Amino acid sequence: MSAYILATILLCGLVTWLSRIVPFAIIKNLTVPHWLINFLSFVPVAIMTAIFVESLLTYHAGHWPGFDLPNIYASIPAILAGILTKSLLAVVITGIIAMAVLRLVGWA
Repeated sequence: MSAYILATILLCGLVTWLSRIVPFAIIKNLTVPHWLINFLSFVPVAIMTAIFVESLLTYHAGHWPGFDLPNIYASIPAILAGILTKSLLAVVITGIIAMAVLRLVGWA
């Protein structure tokens, strides 16, 4: 591995780390209004919804999006696991297992 590639990897890691740490360091000494905290509480839900819906649809240039049926089938047990357990880990593991089973039986 060349020094250029190693430096690039290390600098990208540093930038990623700083972008996650610096906001906490800045906010630590500030008083954040309650309305802002309440607003920001919806951000993870919005991000997860966007990722979820994007994975269920397939893009076709010039046409309406289609459905990615294997992802829809795998999401059903994952959604049920989320409703029953309220655990993100259970949802992820159930979704991975469901997709693995679909691929094993040849539906994906």
